[in-house]
Amino acid sequence: MTAVVLVHGLYHCPEHFAVVAERLRTAGAEVVVPELHRGSLPADTAAVQAAIDALQEPPVVLGHSYGGSVITGVRGAGHLVYLAAFVLDAGESAASLGGASPQLQDSISPEPDGSTSLHPDRAVDTLYSDCPEPLTAWAVGLLRAQAPGCGRGVPEHHSWKHTPSTYVVCAQDRAINPDLQRKMASRCTDVREWQTGHSPFVGQPDLVVELLQELLTTTIPRRRDEGVTTTR
Repeated sequence: MTAVVLVHGLYHCPEHFAVVAERLRTAGAEVVVPELHRGSLPADTAAVQAAIDALQEPPVVLGHSYGGSVITGVRGAGHLVYLAAFVLDAGESAASLGGASPQLQDSISPEPDGSTSLHPDRAVDTLYSDCPEPLTAWAVGLLRAQAPGCGRGVPEHHSWKHTPSTYVVCAQDRAINPDLQRKMASRCTDVREWQTGHSPFVGQPDLVVELLQELLTTTIPRRRDEGVTTTR
């Protein structure tokens, strides 16, 4: 495979993956980072599905945090990567599995229009606790308000049941309990554990790039009409 789709989480945006995307492109991969914030899980999933469908081969698809709920509902991926992300089964939502940690919940501020945002100082400690200060300021400055209800969305399809998958547990995560991550990771084909906070694509992008490059070189590509991609 030569293509990667990067799917951000709630409050985040494609620019948060800028360093990872640039390094992968420099190495020769095609990288697509869809914009979410479409107002609902089905709408966000449709945006990512459109990105996958536009590629010639099934890509490696990485979902971070809420992005895991999104990639669970897509079809046509060659390999799924859940980065501190939600792996949902039938009838489940991110909220029903436990969702945000108490620390993340305390960081959320309601907005007059019904959306929510993250308090900047609390976001630093919750999302970017292991990142150097210049990077935390950059990452917090990119955070966006979030429409209500996305975390309660239930996928209609469960791609991890048919597609090879890797779960990355972020053991120092303050936004999603690492124990919850380990439970969800048991649904995946492979599990890695990193000693990072919630957002290694900001603080340690080399880890993310190395994992994706490994998967690009070890996953055997198939045409879309040849069925599910397998790993060796």
